[in-house]
Amino acid sequence: MEERKTHLDGTAMALMILLCAAWGLQQVAIKVANEGISPMWQGGLRSIGAVFLVWAWAARKGIRLFDRDGSLGAGLLVGVLFAGEFAFIYWGLSYTTASRGVVFLYTAPFIVALGAHGFLSGEKLRPMQWLGLAFAFAGVVSVFAESLGMPTRSQLIGDAMLFLAAVLWAATTLVIKGGRLAKVSPAKTLFYQLAASALVLPCVSIALGEPGVITLTPLVLLSLAYQTVLVAFASYLTWFWLVVHYPAGRLAAFSFLTPLFGVLAGALLLSEKVTAALAIALALVVAGIWLVNRPPKPA
Repeated sequence: MEERKTHLDGTAMALMILLCAAWGLQQVAIKVANEGISPMWQGGLRSIGAVFLVWAWAARKGIRLFDRDGSLGAGLLVGVLFAGEFAFIYWGLSYTTASRGVVFLYTAPFIVALGAHGFLSGEKLRPMQWLGLAFAFAGVVSVFAESLGMPTRSQLIGDAMLFLAAVLWAATTLVIKGGRLAKVSPAKTLFYQLAASALVLPCVSIALGEPGVITLTPLVLLSLAYQTVLVAFASYLTWFWLVVHYPAGRLAAFSFLTPLFGVLAGALLLSEKVTAALAIALALVVAGIWLVNRPPKPA
């Protein structure tokens, strides 16, 4: 078992920036794939494909996914949490706008930090680090501020669903970090979650009456492949490795970069509008990340 770190080193920071860029681009990939595949069904297909990739990768590396190691209970729990998170994201976005959804979803780093502060030894945040999280969240809010008017009843329902998704996202991170899954391979942790979502999301799609696969164009297939191979397989495998080895609260601060990368990707690939607020938002997020990860002054 590798030593657990008490701070983020250069490797962890570089990996988190790459992950946030990949997750931000995923927002564009989902929009593109929505033209040919219903959202919930799309999430299910992504998980089904990624399950086989994780299984093949684990077999190649000699990682045993089905050994009895006492992780089944925790694995089933994080699988249900993971599936529920994406179900609420896809379902909630049918009621509220993407801009509002992002703001409520990215309350998750606060919930992670609060849970880590209360339940994980050695991960208590200092007041300056809480201020850093507030700075980063303010950055996310500022870039989407134009879309945050008085909500309709429908939007309130969607907002609540996205907040529930944030709670489930945070709970998944804390269960992995503080329980039996911290001692198993990240591949096995990911396998639990993908297997559960591969079963749950298609069922939810049918229950909601989604049409499923509408039309398959090369661009739709490319977008689904990106979500399956680079996001659900490669990026999540890297993320769970980071969660096990580095402080969860400090990692969570970097996730505020994801919606900003999503805005940039939308501007570059979908010709979406970018305002000057993005520069302010980026400055606030970077300042927040710096405050969260700044080492304390020696006593």
